Amino acid sequence: MAFPLSSAIISYKHSLNVSITPSFPKPSFLPTQFVFCSNQMPTKDPARPARPRIHCLSKKTLSEELADRHDFPTNFYLSICRHGIKKLESLIAVILLSIQISSPLPLVGWDSLFISPATAVLYSPDTKVPRTGELALRKAIPANTSMKTIQESLEDISYLLRIPQRKPFGTMEGNVKKALKIAVDEKDSILASLPTNLKEKGSTLYASLIDGKGGLQALLESIKDKDPDKVSVGLASSLDTVAEIELLQAPGLSFLLPKQYLNYPRLTGRGIVEFTIEKGDGSTFSPEAGGELRKTATIQVVVDGYSAPLTAGNFVKLVIDGAYDGAKLNCTDQAVLSDSGLDKNGYNVPLEIMPSGQFEPLYRTTLNVQDGELPVLPLSVYGAVAMAHSEVSEEYSSPYQFFFYLYDKRNAGLGGLSFDEGQFSVFGSCFNMQIHNCWERYSSTDKNWRCDSICKAGGRSRSPHFAK
Repeated sequence: MAFPLSSAIISYKHSLNVSITPSFPKPSFLPTQFVFCSNQMPTKDPARPARPRIHCLSKKTLSEELADRHDFPTNFYLSICRHGIKKLESLIAVILLSIQISSPLPLVGWDSLFISPATAVLYSPDTKVPRTGELALRKAIPANTSMKTIQESLEDISYLLRIPQRKPFGTMEGNVKKALKIAVDEKDSILASLPTNLKEKGSTLYASLIDGKGGLQALLESIKDKDPDKVSVGLASSLDTVAEIELLQAPGLSFLLPKQYLNYPRLTGRGIVEFTIEKGDGSTFSPEAGGELRKTATIQVVVDGYSAPLTAGNFVKLVIDGAYDGAKLNCTDQAVLSDSGLDKNGYNVPLEIMPSGQFEPLYRTTLNVQDGELPVLPLSVYGAVAMAHSEVSEEYSSPYQFFFYLYDKRNAGLGGLSFDEGQFSVFGSCFNMQIHNCWERYSSTDKNWRCDSICKAGGRSRSPHFAK
């Protein structure tokens, strides 16, 4: 069986639940004192220059040993001076700490003088990673530069809306005006990047983005009303329109695949796979609000070939071939994992991860998240879909076994990143999040499912391209 999720699930090599208890050496209470003696006295022997010496003296014998030295006054006062400086530094630190604790206001700018900034992304609360699969998929679209600038300007508002108290509506208004100006000024380049057969649809979406009910003008009015709920709804609508235009603009793969992988099946755009799931014991799923009992549930997965064309291509090929029909899913605390599929035919696809800010994926290598490397499609999203590691080498993904990641911030770093971030080939996300309804409420460890192998394409053909 292939290694499931490495450290995230049940691997016998690694374990995610690692308790790291800091171990500090016991403080030594031996009353010692270091004296730096620089006896640079004139000497007649040039071959023996004066050299500094370090002595470790106990307080008990400090006076006796210093008294025997011919340079007693100099070294004694030097030692006393340094000892006094250290005492003074400690006293200042205690005073500052007392003031900081007792003062209701922070000492602005003082902490930067004494504390070095933390740079590890994994533990940084300011780490900007997509928090939803929808946002992650939108960031992965290779689109027109102007549209990307509009998207980034609007997405910044999402972070501003998280501010709990006085929200910076002035900054939000500036972001929307910037996006609106770019959309108006760059209209020709935006529409020119659309395929000929999609220009009419693209023009309609563009008009909706500018003046539509859920467009930028309406978003500006919501911001002026200072209504966070209306701003949130209007922002989501504008970003959806932006994503639709970007998908029409996307030309397919914006990079060339390595020569050794040209014969692999590959997905050159986006696909939608629908999974129909049945419970293993034959029981029904609990009804949603106002619904009825159901024996099946549906999960929609958006498969992204822009970020992981080889991984997504292999997965879609298996779906079309019916390889997952009747497969079993195993539930764990952090993932829903398919069976190993040792009897299935798939490709040993190399580990494939697209780093944020890069133009092409990395192959057979992981990302160092603590050094700031982040993937375009993060694992740290509830419902992220990724391939497990190959049982042969962690430089390759399993040819068949995949999992839905059930992200939980309680099992993540302070920055909200999974401890397995950057270690797996993430190739999609549960777009409608029905996976929550399917798995969150049930503790059954074994669910049979069948896959109605559907690979839909919206806008224009985005079916997988299989090289001969």
